[in-house]
Amino acid sequence: MGGSRRFGRRPDERASMLRNLAVSLILHEKVQTTAAKASELRPRVERLISLGTEDTPHRRELAEARLGERAAVAKLFDDIGPRMSGRNGGYTRIYKIGNRRGDGAPVVQIQIVE
Repeated sequence: MGGSRRFGRRPDERASMLRNLAVSLILHEKVQTTAAKASELRPRVERLISLGTEDTPHRRELAEARLGERAAVAKLFDDIGPRMSGRNGGYTRIYKIGNRRGDGAPVVQIQIVE
């Protein structure tokens, strides 16, 4: 799951940041972040939700390895996955909110669709 943006972070810090964003998005179903981070996060979360559409022990192990948080894995397989089983992708939506006050970075809200 490699991306092209570095976000001024080392690879381990970058992976941790995106993993934490994915966990927050799954637990809260929406997150405010910068446009760049949201566009890197989107394919990761889409793949995780695709994993969650079929509940098998192997898929749970894969999700646990990628997320590292049991509460997020439980919500993914018990709530979000079954809800999305009828959809063929397009599980997330990104809304533009405006610009961040400090540096003018574009801020968006990424959310899981109903």
